[in-house]
Amino acid sequence: MLPDPKFNDTLVTRFVNDLMLDGKKTTAYAVFYEAIEIVDAKMKDNELSALDIFKKALQNVTPQVEVKSRRVGGATFQIPQEIRDSRKVSISIKNMILFARKRSGRSMADKLAAEFMAAFNEEGGAFKKKEDTHRMAEANKAFSHFRF
Repeated sequence: MLPDPKFNDTLVTRFVNDLMLDGKKTTAYAVFYEAIEIVDAKMKDNELSALDIFKKALQNVTPQVEVKSRRVGGATFQIPQEIRDSRKVSISIKNMILFARKRSGRSMADKLAAEFMAAFNEEGGAFKKKEDTHRMAEANKAFSHFRF
């Protein structure tokens, strides 16, 4: 995967590719960069750069485990499983975009910036989703011997 033109970072490209709708990559890049600028403007007092804030936010919403359904006999169990690294990143990006789209706000850039800042501060929809996933995995730890 090619790094993005502004920050020279492949993670940004990956994020933009998931953000993109109907093949409009230029628009997706514009939205992402605008969101980064908004974050930069709103979090001036923070010593981290806007890109570092974005990366930390993604890290904060990245789950370590997930639960998968597995039928054993007549019952369906939720079995906690470790996630491989590429899937962790994918899940965190998709959750971030999903919850940014659900937010109220004017533009997608505003919503995305708000979600970045919320995730950076360990709050917001995407962070809550990660916490819920971890909680479910913890609750169903007893079924981990059914792993496939």
